[in-house]
Amino acid sequence: MSLLTLDCISHAYGNHPVVRDLSLSLADGEIGCLLGASGCGKTTVLRLIAGFETPTQGSVRLRDVTVGSPDRQVPPEKRNIGMVFQDYALFPHLTIAGNIGFGLREKSALAGRRVDELLGIVGLSGQGEKYPHELSGGQQQRVALARALAPRPHLLLLDEPFSNLDVELRERLSLEVRDILKQTGTAAILVTHDQHEAFAVADQVGIMHAGRIEQWDTPYNLYHRPATRHVADFVGQGVFLTGQVIDRQTVEIELGALDSKLPLECTSSCLACGKGCALDILLRPDDVVHDDAAQTQAEVVAKTFRGAEFLYTLRLDSGIQVLSLVPSHHNHAIGEKIGIRLDVDHVVAFRQIA
Repeated sequence: MSLLTLDCISHAYGNHPVVRDLSLSLADGEIGCLLGASGCGKTTVLRLIAGFETPTQGSVRLRDVTVGSPDRQVPPEKRNIGMVFQDYALFPHLTIAGNIGFGLREKSALAGRRVDELLGIVGLSGQGEKYPHELSGGQQQRVALARALAPRPHLLLLDEPFSNLDVELRERLSLEVRDILKQTGTAAILVTHDQHEAFAVADQVGIMHAGRIEQWDTPYNLYHRPATRHVADFVGQGVFLTGQVIDRQTVEIELGALDSKLPLECTSSCLACGKGCALDILLRPDDVVHDDAAQTQAEVVAKTFRGAEFLYTLRLDSGIQVLSLVPSHHNHAIGEKIGIRLDVDHVVAFRQIA
């Protein structure tokens, strides 16, 4: 039995549809993420799960009990769901311990032990008597997380919780939050527009677009086996090259023949691929390997230094450009030609756009 099930839910603000026929499920202890651009409906999905909004269609179920539907709406306080907000929402007049214990019904030694336990879990032991303004942004976010975990919710909802932090702290804290959720066995759904954050935290990620989930899958599959062109464009970087189908598992592109581990119809929206059929083939930067011994040459037309690696933009003889990740000790000049070869494990193909 799933902890959370969203079954074909829809929601609109007035005449403006925001969530459309959306479904997903989340197991106990699993971390999910809704990833998408601003305005795609991901925060509204959180509000539907929490009970702040009522679906106009479909149902929200917790442990197979309907808590949200057009005919039944369980109040937010009855759902045993915790929330962590973007702005922390800590009470400035309460100590850290007071903030964490605020939602606990018991005001006894038992509550004190729970607060002490959570201070240890979030790495703030001995700081319970401080006030929020005495802590850094990252520490305040840990307090907000501890406060949400204090009542032992069935599910935790995190709405862009790291967006107010600098990049280095955001990356470190996102990993810490994942460790804390796994340590406490708490299921969670994170909302973010940052794919690096989503991939670092979540077990399952849903790519949202125009109120729908285009693909609910592992981060690995979203990158290597995108189900739609939008997912392929949104996740990671890459370019599309025209390919001609040779047989059910081979396609020819300008850089050579690619052998697919799966039949092409399994990796393509073109379900009737035959010899000579033209497809758009996705090439990621890690599919194009710099190799001085390779016969194929490409011209460096742009490069971005990323510390351990360069992201090169390379122009092929046809004029088509591809991307390549190259270790940064290979520092080639703009206009220089370098050898490249393909190393493609997964052939990702889509019907050509007319």
